[in-house]
Amino acid sequence: MEYNSTLIFIISAFCLGAVLIMMRNSVPQKLKRGLASIAAVMILFAFFLIVYSLFTMGSSP
Repeated sequence: MEYNSTLIFIISAFCLGAVLIMMRNSVPQKLKRGLASIAAVMILFAFFLIVYSLFTMGSSP
């Protein structure tokens, strides 16, 4: 498994969520729901990748 790209995705998903939370007053109303949905899906997938990597950490290649 390529851990560099996984780590970059996890960091970017959490950064997107943090930016949306910090800038929630300046995001246009039409974009809020879409961006929040995309960020939530990305963060859930990032949590899945973290758990999956923890489960497969001890297995040999």
